[in-house]
Amino acid sequence: MRIARFARGDDAAYGVVGETQADGAAGAGQPGQAVIAELSGHPLGVGMGSVRFTGATYPLDDVRLLVPVLPSKVIAVGQNYPEHNREMGGAPSPEPVLFLKPSTAVVGHREPIGYPVKLTQRVDYEGELAVVIGTICREVPAARAADVIFGYTCANDVTARDLQARDAQWTRAKGFDSFCPLGPWIETDLDPAGLQLTTSLNGEVRQRSSTSEMLFDVPALIEYVSAVMTLLPGDVLLTGTPAGVGPMEDGDEVTVTIEKIGSLTNPVVNRD
Repeated sequence: MRIARFARGDDAAYGVVGETQADGAAGAGQPGQAVIAELSGHPLGVGMGSVRFTGATYPLDDVRLLVPVLPSKVIAVGQNYPEHNREMGGAPSPEPVLFLKPSTAVVGHREPIGYPVKLTQRVDYEGELAVVIGTICREVPAARAADVIFGYTCANDVTARDLQARDAQWTRAKGFDSFCPLGPWIETDLDPAGLQLTTSLNGEVRQRSSTSEMLFDVPALIEYVSAVMTLLPGDVLLTGTPAGVGPMEDGDEVTVTIEKIGSLTNPVVNRD
């Protein structure tokens, strides 16, 4: 099931993304048209049991997709693909490398990535699989990781590469406003193993890999992270980027596509 946040005018809501059927059973529009069926309530956390369809259905082209979740924190994993480690001149780590991105870095599908040209000379794309937590949890064994996962979405761990090299910590390089695009929706019925991931810049594929190449898979990452901190409903875990990272410029458009989820597209603009 694909769960999206969307807006019509000033009102935001959650909905289920699907297609109309030949008999029109899935909602308004022509057969095969992408639509979103509005939900009442919040699908994450303790309110899940009270979520219902409102009966309102809209063509997907007639709504504005919003960032699919508003996390309290974004926990990111670095150096989780061997080829990316090699291109960055590093060796594989024996444990996951963790860092945080602020919630203010999160933006949605089609929202701009702001290039802070006064502060950095190089901003890179990093396409990633993102995990959305569905329930409050801590110390989750890998065997139970699926129990605490709400679903998966596409992410771009945007990075000011020169600042990352200059600073001892990665907070500044990873933490600018708009440096964590997420979307376009959350896929709740998915096996995260072996998914094809590509990142395209202006239509040209720059990253191509599979989540099977991760050094630490999703269950292992859930166990590792939840041993450190409590995870809350809506928190996001970025699982690392494969090889092929590179710079973006003002006027570019970057798209992260993950098999069985969809595509997340964002323009790059000069924020200054």
